[in-house]
Amino acid sequence: MEKMRAMILSKCAPIETNPLKLSNIDKHQIQNDFEILIKIEACGVCHSQLHGIEGDWKELGIPPVLPTVPGHEVVGKVVEIGKKVSKFKVGDRAGITPLLEACRTCLYCKEGKEYLCESSMITGESLKGGYTEYITVLEDFATKIPKNMKPEYAAPLFCAGITAFNAVKAAEPKKHQKIGIFGIGGVGHMAVQFAKIQGVKVIAFSRSQNHLDVAKRLGAVDSIMFSKNQSDFLSEIKEKHGLLDAAIVFAPSDIVTDTAIKSVKKGGMIVIATIGENPAFVAFEEKTIRGTLIGSTKDMEQVIKICDEENIEVISEIFPLEKANQVLTKLKNSQIEARAVLVP
Repeated sequence: MEKMRAMILSKCAPIETNPLKLSNIDKHQIQNDFEILIKIEACGVCHSQLHGIEGDWKELGIPPVLPTVPGHEVVGKVVEIGKKVSKFKVGDRAGITPLLEACRTCLYCKEGKEYLCESSMITGESLKGGYTEYITVLEDFATKIPKNMKPEYAAPLFCAGITAFNAVKAAEPKKHQKIGIFGIGGVGHMAVQFAKIQGVKVIAFSRSQNHLDVAKRLGAVDSIMFSKNQSDFLSEIKEKHGLLDAAIVFAPSDIVTDTAIKSVKKGGMIVIATIGENPAFVAFEEKTIRGTLIGSTKDMEQVIKICDEENIEVISEIFPLEKANQVLTKLKNSQIEARAVLVP
């Protein structure tokens, strides 16, 4: 059996202890007439992978199995196709989101929300992950990428990009509204741009001056340093902009979520794109709090189209595959400007 290099997680542990080990595993083979084999060109490094690797999300059943190959925003070249594949040909470029597979028969799949499928398979939560050289996927769960789109640009679109796009959509933006984006990293910097396309005024919030500068450069009308002194922070927002029409939360912090809810006007919308405690919620203020997840395959096609047409900027740094532990450590310490990308 032909082998491939992969960064394997056998036991959850702090990333500083280098839990990912470079190994040789069996190269994935096409097992199904509708599958394609992708030679990976780039895989984005997502903050949620860090939580899975370090064992923060064990109570959520993540990772579901060990050993596992992490990595769930994958792009590459199609090098082989199954007998019944019609969507791709050899030489095409394709990407995979965190949704590797869904049942296609349940209520969610039939509604076009296959990413909510109860029996879905998640990329990077089995031996089918992106921190390696090859991956197989059913053609229906892969998305075509234009030939001119660079791998390090395209890879982050398959989790950060679609998450940002869906979160902005969930905020139901209307022209000239004020939308606050809390957390400007790999996802947030794209959300600023997707929101701007909708004609809204984006106000960015972060603990990092570097990230605030990025948000301003990408079109935010203002960027404000986040402070845990909630009353002072809320006073600053009200003084400068009044209450917000909507807020989107990407920062995985309960104080940020609570502050975001309080920064929005009565009847406004708060979109939470992270995991945390249940926030305090005053029903009489008629605010809507909603969660958001990646998005559908149709959404992913839309993201690729918009990014191609609107020249959405993706800020990424490239690292070799074997540096995965060091890259995730940098991510943990907020030393990555936006999105890190591993190249095998």
